[in-house]
Amino acid sequence: VQLQASGGGLVQAGGSLRLSCSVASESVKVYGINSMGWYRQVPGRQREMVATATSHGTPTYTEAVQGRFEITRDSGKNTVYLQMNSLKPEDTGVYYCYLGDLVPGTGVRESWGQGTLVTVSS
Repeated sequence: VQLQASGGGLVQAGGSLRLSCSVASESVKVYGINSMGWYRQVPGRQREMVATATSHGTPTYTEAVQGRFEITRDSGKNTVYLQMNSLKPEDTGVYYCYLGDLVPGTGVRESWGQGTLVTVSS
């Protein structure tokens, strides 16, 4: 599944950014049991989960962003948003959109967006 992400950029510490991600084609079937969200990667470190939300909208956050980031979904449009507030320099990284959907008889299918760079200056 091809994912399109947008919204990264350069912002000063304390500022805000909003990331968006959607399934590129409406003709692609996304199975009902799924999770969409965002992972972050910085040089020399493994990609880590930032926030995800199930198809019912139940969110999960890494502890470092709780209270500052909010993930929301429009499941009807297979779109996910990440509102990032009170940004810190340690939030800097490449943010990857993620979709995991449960394909009957096969298992979880994982799809990744192209990555969008978020840079927070001090």
